[in-house]
Amino acid sequence: MPLLPCRRIAHLDMDAFFASVELLEHPELRGLPVVVGGRRSAAGPDGPPWPRLRDYAGRGVATTATYEARALGVHSGMGLMKAAALAPDAILLPAHFEAYARCSRLFKAAVVRIAPVVEDRGIDEIYIDLTRVPGETLDLARRLQAAVAEATGLSCSIGVTPNKLLAKIASELDKPGGLTVLTEADLPGRIWPLPCAAINGVGPKASARLEAMGLRRIGDLAAAEPGTLVAAFGPSYGAWLWEAAHGRDPRPVVTVREIKSVSRESTFEQDLHPLRDRERLTEILLEQCRRVAEDLERRGRLARTIGIKLRYSDFRTITRDHTLARATADPDQIRDAARACLRRVSLDRPLRLLGLRAGALEYPGEADPFGAGALPGMLRPLPPAGT
Repeated sequence: MPLLPCRRIAHLDMDAFFASVELLEHPELRGLPVVVGGRRSAAGPDGPPWPRLRDYAGRGVATTATYEARALGVHSGMGLMKAAALAPDAILLPAHFEAYARCSRLFKAAVVRIAPVVEDRGIDEIYIDLTRVPGETLDLARRLQAAVAEATGLSCSIGVTPNKLLAKIASELDKPGGLTVLTEADLPGRIWPLPCAAINGVGPKASARLEAMGLRRIGDLAAAEPGTLVAAFGPSYGAWLWEAAHGRDPRPVVTVREIKSVSRESTFEQDLHPLRDRERLTEILLEQCRRVAEDLERRGRLARTIGIKLRYSDFRTITRDHTLARATADPDQIRDAARACLRRVSLDRPLRLLGLRAGALEYPGEADPFGAGALPGMLRPLPPAGT
């Protein structure tokens, strides 16, 4: 099966995005190990004297880190206490998600002006179909990088290949500010020497099982018998592993992704008790209701199902859902539904996490042809966030 070489698919990934946005605000920190994570109160002051990781105490995780901090072993998703053991002198900054969302919208808008077929994959990455965009591939990629830099002041890395799977890998090969163009002929030299985990979709468990089978590199995976992989991983995933190792991926760039739900959740620095810390938990829930309502309105959706998620101090996690008679994006109605869910759970133990989810999404007017359930400003669907 060929790699569909007529296609030019790019993956654009912002470089250390959250940390880079913070450095726009604090350029004096450039070149220093900086970790972003934790709440503002836990991370300390957002300005000199800068708080250091060694002074952190809590359960927060690193949202991202500058490349200087990554060189010390810190990576996103790592607990801040563990990060402090690796980089005690690193500067710890709290996350500012409003600023990240603003920069995300700016870089995506800059890309769309050059190449309109874009698939939004999150706050800091997109796929771009360059197949029908006039221009030589390297020139187009450089134009995209320049447009992103002009719009945001930030750098990005771009991989351009015949498909999305390879483009995702290619964008990681030369960070930061990388620009990598690969063809089918580059598979043996550039892709096959990489670890299997470099394939998006091969997680830690699958990677460990592959290594136990002696398949450490993508090239090993490509040379394996398909039947061996199917026997070990099942017909669907096993077959996909073999195809992925050969760089095959027919998926198109999808410009509109239908969202199924929106959610917000908070992991607490210290356990909160539903009785002793009721006021604080109420504040958190109300803030989640407000943010979920804003997310719904921004996406032009109404929710018919509201759910809550609780994780107790012993890590046991439960969820409860409440179905509304009429879909809504009103924060007060969302709050009332969340409280109805809470009345169905035990609130006698400390909590580590509280989450809120809005599901069964509808466009305004779908269930109510006269729009009676729609909020002001929501009579027409809005474009997806970031486009």
